[in-house]
Amino acid sequence: MGEPEVNNPEISRKDFDGFKKLFHRFLQVKGPSVDWAKINRPPEELIQPYDRIKARGLPDNIAVSLNKLAVVKLNGGLGTSMGCKGPKSLISVRNENTFLDLTVKQIEHLNKTFNADVPLVLMNSFNTDEDTKKILQKYKHHQVKIHTFNQSRYPRINKESLLPIAKSMGTSGENAEAWYPPGHGDIYASFHNSGLLDKLIAEGKEYIFVSNIDNLGATVDLFILNHLMSQPADKRCEFIMEVTDKTRADVKGGTLIQYEDHLRLLEIAQVPKAHVDEFKSVTKFKIFNTNNLWISLPAIKRLQEKNSMDLEIIVNPKTLDGGLNVIQLETAVGAAIKSFNNAMGVNVPRSRFLPVKTSSDLLLVMSNLYTLDAGSLTMSKKREFLTTPHVKLGSSFTKVQEFLARFENIPDMLELDHLTVSGDVTFGKNVSLKGTVIIIANHGDRIDIPAGAMLENKIVSGNLRILDH
Repeated sequence: MGEPEVNNPEISRKDFDGFKKLFHRFLQVKGPSVDWAKINRPPEELIQPYDRIKARGLPDNIAVSLNKLAVVKLNGGLGTSMGCKGPKSLISVRNENTFLDLTVKQIEHLNKTFNADVPLVLMNSFNTDEDTKKILQKYKHHQVKIHTFNQSRYPRINKESLLPIAKSMGTSGENAEAWYPPGHGDIYASFHNSGLLDKLIAEGKEYIFVSNIDNLGATVDLFILNHLMSQPADKRCEFIMEVTDKTRADVKGGTLIQYEDHLRLLEIAQVPKAHVDEFKSVTKFKIFNTNNLWISLPAIKRLQEKNSMDLEIIVNPKTLDGGLNVIQLETAVGAAIKSFNNAMGVNVPRSRFLPVKTSSDLLLVMSNLYTLDAGSLTMSKKREFLTTPHVKLGSSFTKVQEFLARFENIPDMLELDHLTVSGDVTFGKNVSLKGTVIIIANHGDRIDIPAGAMLENKIVSGNLRILDH
C-alpha cells in the first residue's frame, strides 16, 4: 500500500551504500571540521554584486539559454512546524495558491513568454512523495514538464550505541520514527541514482537552479542565467550561490568563507563554541546563503562518478516521542561549493529571499505588502521602504488554521515597521497597522481589534471584547 519505494531492493541498496559512506566518514571525523585560524573573508571578485551582473543586460536569444535550464525545488519537508499535515508545499499561501501552484505558474509563465521548455523537478522525500504525486495530476494541462525523484531514506541511530533503531525496513507503526531524509545535500547522490540527471543531460540541459520550495523569492533570474552561459568554455562557472546581506534576523544563516584556496560554506553547526558569537556578528560575516543555487549538470555527474564531494556532516540530535535520544547525519546542498570549478557567490537583493517558515512570514506574504503576478510575489510599489516589517506572532497563531481564524481579513500593512502580537487576540475586517504596533493580551484576557481600526504606533494591552448584540 502506498509505499512502493520501500520494497524496491535496488533503492534500498543504494540508500544503504550511501548511508554506509556517510556513517563511515562520521566515525572518522573528530572535532570541528574547520580550523578557525584558516578562515578568511572571500576576495571581492568571488562574490559579485548582483547589479554588476544585471548591468551586462540580456541577449536577444535568452530562450536558447533557458532551454538549457531545469528548475529543481527541494520538496522533502512537511508542514508540521505550521501545524499542517502533509507536504509543506501544499499549504495555501496566497489567493488559494499553494507553494507548488506558485512555482508551476512561474515556470509556465517563463515557458510561454520565451517559448521555452524549462522543466520543473521536485526532490521529494518518503514523507512527501505520495501526497505530492497525487496532486501533480492537476498540472497536466500546464505548459511545464514535471519530474520527481526521491531523496534517500537513512536510518536514525541511537545516540549512545550508534546503532540503527529500526526493527525492519518498513516505515509504519513503531518504525515510523526510525528513518529520516538526510538533508538537502543528498540531492547530488539521489539525483544521480534516480537516472534523472542523465536524462536531463541527454535532453541538452546544462544547469539546474535549485531552491527551497518555501522561498517565494526564488524565481528564475535571467541575468544570473545569462552570466553562467556567457563564460568562456575553459572558465565555465560550475556553481553560483546566491547570498544576501545579513540582518539581525539572519545571524544563524550559513556564510561563504575563503578556506585553503576554495570558497566554502560555513554553517553555524561547524563553528567551534568559542567562536559562535563571532560567527553571528554582522560585521565580520556580512552575507548569508539564501540556498538559491545554480549548478552545472555535467559537473555534478563528474563529481558523483568520482565520489569526490565530501560534504561536511551535520550531526542533528533529536529526541523521539518516547524520550529516546537519536542522531541523524545530514549534509547541506551548498556545502558542495568547494568541489566545483570557478564557483562564485552573487550578492542578490533581499527580495530573492522570502522564506515562509512561520505564520508570521505567512501574514507578510498574504498581505498588501506584496502583489502577485504570474506566480511571482513582489514588494508593492506603494510601500515606501524596501525593508520588510518585523512581525512576531505569539503561540496562539502558530498553526495555520488558528492563524486564519484570528483574522477576518488580512490587515493593511503597507506602512508597518514592527508588529508583536501575544495571547488571545483577534482582528476584525479592514484593520490598518502602521509604524510599531504591540498587542498583548495577558493570560485569561482577550483582545478583539475592532473592524476598521487604524493602529499607528500603539501598544494595546488588557482586555477588549467586542460581542454581537
